[in-house]
This record gives sequence, C-alpha cells and structure tokens, in this order.
Amino acid sequence: MVRRTDRVMPPWYLAYVNKVIVGLHRVGVPMPMQALTVPGRTTGVPRSTPVTPYEVDGARYVVAGYAESDWAKNALAAGRGELTRGRHRERVRLVPLPVAERGRILREFPARVPHGVTMFLKAGTVANATPEAFAAAADRCTVFRIEPLN
Repeated sequence: MVRRTDRVMPPWYLAYVNKVIVGLHRVGVPMPMQALTVPGRTTGVPRSTPVTPYEVDGARYVVAGYAESDWAKNALAAGRGELTRGRHRERVRLVPLPVAERGRILREFPARVPHGVTMFLKAGTVANATPEAFAAAADRCTVFRIEPLN
C-alpha cells in the first residue's frame, strides 16, 4: 500500500492522548515521553505537548512530525521552552535546523524512537519505516536541537 506523503494530518485521537500524557506529567507521574511547554505565539499562555527527545552525536533533538502543528509554530516563535518528566524540569533553548541539516537527524529517528514511527506512518509523513524515508521527510518535519538554558 502506498501512503500519501503530501498531506500530513495527525490522527483524530492524538489531541486526547496528548492531554492525558501532559496531565500525568503535571501531577508528577514520570512517563516515557517528556512534556514540552512553550509560550503560545500570540497569547504567551504556556502550551504543553508530549515529545520524545533523542540524541545524535552528543546533541539532543526533538521532531515535529506535523510541520503545521501549533507546538512547532510556538517553539519557532519562542525559541525556548521547558522539558518536563515527572517532577524534573529543564529550561531549554529550541534551535530549528535548516532543511539541509534535518535529514541526517531524521534518519536516526526509527532506531532511536521506535515507538514514534507508527505516528509518522499513520499521518503519511513517511512512506515506510526506513531511515531513508525519514531522511526524505526533511522538508515536512521541523527538527529542533535542544540546548540547556542556565
């Protein structure tokens, strides 16, 4: 079966699952994913979403599988945020990578975040679960390098 990769849409249930995961973080329950909180680009109100940072060559990255997602737009506008896992919080800078640099980082995603691959497939972001398919999605996924803020 060939998947459409020109229109990337999250599954209908994603918003509900995200709210549950973020809620569990708020009460201090550690989850496999972290919550990323960034200020809204128009209101400044903190907005949270689950993310799974992963490491490539000593640097941490997070991927927005839906380039039009609000959290990615907010992160681009703010350039900073807070990562939370349970009660542990870390203030971070979010540095967007240029499209030319994203492929190398996306290529690592299937091996380093295997539980996230299904979401990319369901949305049509990638045609299959190979590193090459993820690298080819560089123009459809925003990739942020995570840098700690002191």
